[in-house]
Amino acid sequence: MRLFKVVQLVLLVSIALAGTAVVLTRNPKRQIFIAGIFGLLEAILFYALHSPDVALSELAVGSIAVPALVLATLAKLEKMQ
Repeated sequence: MRLFKVVQLVLLVSIALAGTAVVLTRNPKRQIFIAGIFGLLEAILFYALHSPDVALSELAVGSIAVPALVLATLAKLEKMQ
């Protein structure tokens, strides 16, 4: 039981640090990469909290789909300029 609380604490601190890194990063490409890591950490936290369905949704959307779409948008915007 104690190990479970330590894992939760480590994940929460990691998510807080990743969220701060996303906000403080100014380069959009780096920001999207860090946001993907943030989504992955959230998925791991949801899984650790015994919510595997939400973890899979977060993994698909927050770690893969959104960063891929934003990177595609940035590439298209760079091409247009």
